[in-house]
Amino acid sequence: MAKLKFHKIAAVAVLVATAAWIATGEFSSVGSARQEEQPAGAAAEPERPVVLKTVQVAVPPRLEHARIIRVSGQTQADKSAVLASRTAGIVQELPVDEGSRVKAGDVIMRLETEGKEAAVESARQTVAQREAELKAAERLAKSGSIASLQLDVARANFASAQSALEQAQAELDRVVVHAPFDGIIDKVEVEQGGSVMQGAEVATLLKLDPIVAVGEVSERDLGTLEPGDKADVRLVNGQELAGEIRHVSRAASPQTRTFRLEVVVPNPEGQIPAGMTAEIAVSTDSVETVALPRSVVTLNNDGELGIRAVDEAGVVQFFPIDIVDDTPQALYLAGIPAGVRVIVAGQDLVTDGEKVQTAEADAATLRELANVADAAK
Repeated sequence: MAKLKFHKIAAVAVLVATAAWIATGEFSSVGSARQEEQPAGAAAEPERPVVLKTVQVAVPPRLEHARIIRVSGQTQADKSAVLASRTAGIVQELPVDEGSRVKAGDVIMRLETEGKEAAVESARQTVAQREAELKAAERLAKSGSIASLQLDVARANFASAQSALEQAQAELDRVVVHAPFDGIIDKVEVEQGGSVMQGAEVATLLKLDPIVAVGEVSERDLGTLEPGDKADVRLVNGQELAGEIRHVSRAASPQTRTFRLEVVVPNPEGQIPAGMTAEIAVSTDSVETVALPRSVVTLNNDGELGIRAVDEAGVVQFFPIDIVDDTPQALYLAGIPAGVRVIVAGQDLVTDGEKVQTAEADAATLRELANVADAAK
């Protein structure tokens, strides 16, 4: 048998040594630093302290505040009419100008009669004649001198004459256009001596006393408004007026789902024109609120509007709010329990259920809250 070569013997020796080493289980320390076992009785490392976030809190004052519903709108005339000619003709008289004040029944325009007065007089004479004939026929019928049929003819002739008189009078009346109500002439569309056709526009008449502020209210506010409620109207020029709700529509606009609101304001001199931009403000019943700066309001994870507060255990809580009123000074909020410590600084850096440290609000924040409370009184 041929002698084994040296390298084969060396390979077998290495294989046997490796198998013996693996069997001992000591190979786990190769390639990594073996952790030294902690001596018995050694002290454990101290746990690092949990650092809590610090927020500023304050207990805001509670106030009685009346919610104010604000509606944008514009002024409108109480009544508006476009007066039209009821017959064709030549303008004989035009006693009004743009801006003229008129009373109900005043003449706005008169056309030339063109024989219409003569037609009325002729019809009147015919009526008188037919009336005399009817009376004579009645006397003869009582004595039996004429047949009843002749009396019926006389009655028919009299009725026909009366009808002709009424038609002639109506035609004469059409030459005159009267004011249907008190108001101001806003436009005059004709000129004296000019020709007009039947149905042509003559003048626009506006009734500006009272003036009406008109706006649209939402479905949410509809139930709090009633005719007779007091309202304030602020015009675009800064003028402030006191009025009263006259009408709240009970049918929503199909496009906007809002309801028409009308507020009447006295305007005896007609100084307030129609078409001015106006803001209507209506105060509702007072409710208990908390006045806070806008910066305090935040959102929760569901996108709900509210405030964050801290309970006695230092845990953050979220309270949904109802905005009662929004003024330049503050938000007046309902839905916040009494005595709650509201987070006034740091509310956006903490989450609901998180434990925090609290610090009383600084002097500047307290002054801001105090100014809000003073403005609400």
